[in-house]
Amino acid sequence: MAQSRLEKIGTIFTRVQGLLRGGAMKTEDKPIWYDVYAAFPPKLEPKFDRPAPEIPVRKIFYAEDVVRAKLHKENRPQETISLFDHRRSTQSQQFVNIYQDLKAQGALDEQRIYETALDLLAEQRQQARLEATPEESLPEQDAESKSQLLSDFKDAVVSQQTTSSPPPPAPKGKKEANVGINIDSLFKD
Repeated sequence: MAQSRLEKIGTIFTRVQGLLRGGAMKTEDKPIWYDVYAAFPPKLEPKFDRPAPEIPVRKIFYAEDVVRAKLHKENRPQETISLFDHRRSTQSQQFVNIYQDLKAQGALDEQRIYETALDLLAEQRQQARLEATPEESLPEQDAESKSQLLSDFKDAVVSQQTTSSPPPPAPKGKKEANVGINIDSLFKD
């Protein structure tokens, strides 16, 4: 071996450098970062035994984070969030928007703003439920994915039936009646 495998000895750069010098690694197999590291080495070499710098971590809080944390602590949102649906905002985002609108008006204290925002959110959600019909409640993407999933599943069943071998013969000592679930009947429309 060109050098030690122990990660505590040397750096990844010195280990790759040793592999290249020793011929264990070809020059066309060297990592992409090797030339960049050689051209721009760091001021302090990244070794295992070097102590980590004691830099205080800045606390990054937005004003809405406190409100959202209070909402999630006191009222658990009962919704499923789709990360693919960018048209609909989440319940907590709707609450934060209502809260910020009420706070901008400046007529109430913090607790009253919070309670009023909760009431307005509940009214807004109830109104959205009443306005939505069963067809509109499903987004277009979900309807397409369900029909695509169903057709893919049907195609898989058909291909499995055409490529599968016949079932092994049943032992002669047992009843020949079908016991259990008939899988073919489950997939019929």
